[in-house]
Amino acid sequence: MNAAADRKLFLGGRLKRLRRDLDLSQTAMAADLGVSPSYLNHIERNQRPVSAQLLLRLAETYDVDLRNLGQSGGPASEAELSEVFADPLFQGLAVPRHEIMQLAEDQPAAADAVLRLYRAFSDRRVRDRAESEAGGGAAPTDSPSEWVREYVQARQNHFPDLDALGEALHDALRAEAPAPDESLEALARGRLFARHGLTVRTLPAEVMVEWTRRFDPHRGRLLLSDALGPSSRAFAVVSQLALMEHGQALQTMAETANAPDAPTRNLLKTSLTNSLAAAVLMPYAAFQRTAEETGYDLARLQARFGVGFEQAAHRLTTLSRPTARGVPFFLMRVDQAGNVSKRYASGAFPFSRFGGACPRWRLHSAFRTPGRIVTQIIETPDGGRWFTLARTVDRQGQDAFTEGQDLAVGLGCELKHAHRLIYARGLDLQKPEVTPIGPACRLCERHPCAERAAPPVGRALTVDDWSKSVSPYPFA
Repeated sequence: MNAAADRKLFLGGRLKRLRRDLDLSQTAMAADLGVSPSYLNHIERNQRPVSAQLLLRLAETYDVDLRNLGQSGGPASEAELSEVFADPLFQGLAVPRHEIMQLAEDQPAAADAVLRLYRAFSDRRVRDRAESEAGGGAAPTDSPSEWVREYVQARQNHFPDLDALGEALHDALRAEAPAPDESLEALARGRLFARHGLTVRTLPAEVMVEWTRRFDPHRGRLLLSDALGPSSRAFAVVSQLALMEHGQALQTMAETANAPDAPTRNLLKTSLTNSLAAAVLMPYAAFQRTAEETGYDLARLQARFGVGFEQAAHRLTTLSRPTARGVPFFLMRVDQAGNVSKRYASGAFPFSRFGGACPRWRLHSAFRTPGRIVTQIIETPDGGRWFTLARTVDRQGQDAFTEGQDLAVGLGCELKHAHRLIYARGLDLQKPEVTPIGPACRLCERHPCAERAAPPVGRALTVDDWSKSVSPYPFA
């Protein structure tokens, strides 16, 4: 008998729930079914399987639909419980799958209670964060990535010391160039070997498996996956050079940030290293000057500095040098499920920390036009207006499970700066076509909205028999 059949016949939890719903003792049910109380006890504890004959007796005696009795899971399914226990709140517990299955099948009432409690907790967490945002307070951080994001954002994604180090290293590499058109990647490889004895090797993705870049200090090698594109490969090489030349400065910056724990501190160091690498590839003064001269044309910036779309877009959010400021951009990166993996701003930001998931924003529809830039002027609930552009990008280190174009990057600025952008030329910025958007649906109180995916927290639904709103969740 296969495993699926075994699971269908071990119905202890569901049989116990049926008995309790009928208000029967084990002795009374055993008598009704013509079995011993000890045998029924073993069945309810999943120590004995339920036989076909016993299932038929259950159906005849209590008018039970066997299809309902045999359904896997109860009010709280295994999938729902797995999602609950995947929350960072339970980090470290590592609840195994068999225990989740046992809870869902053997203790359905307890499983349902866990699910209801978690939903109440999640709603409270969302409400607390929304209230914190509204009051201007800092919402609690839940993970190293959120802590680092808040740290970087508190500095408007601008680190003058790293910009200075990056420009100096860029100039040093160019001074060593045997030819003026030598790529920075080639120059960085040469400096890694000449000064640090490191060689760079590119290996098949099947060999690298889970890594796109791996440093082997014992053999003096930097190993790169061949899944990396040219701009990502250059970034990886320059990042390693930045670590070798300025590792101590990066470590000191990470330590003085007073991160709450070692994982957060390490993640911050990685973020700072990436900022330094970007400053080498796109030195501040030259990048800011080119951006202004080209109307912030990302294609021109990519070609001029040999970087990718996302790298250039991210660098635009760091141009806050007092003597040479750029347009104060914000940036968000999402996957096709709407999960936010980047969120930075060099100035004002149109969303709360938990916003930006509005389906009316074209960032989330950019996947329909892969590789094309789409523009939009949006208006947030506070009346702020923003010029935005969005485009899909390839995920780094693609494999059989990532088909490319599976991330989207959104870039934007306050509408008052849009006249400086090549993408806004030809538009009437005085009387623009504006799309009203909100934050995440649970935080948004715009009504009505045909694209609403969830009711707002703390608002009562107004569903009745006499009318149907354009919104699936109308509220007062």
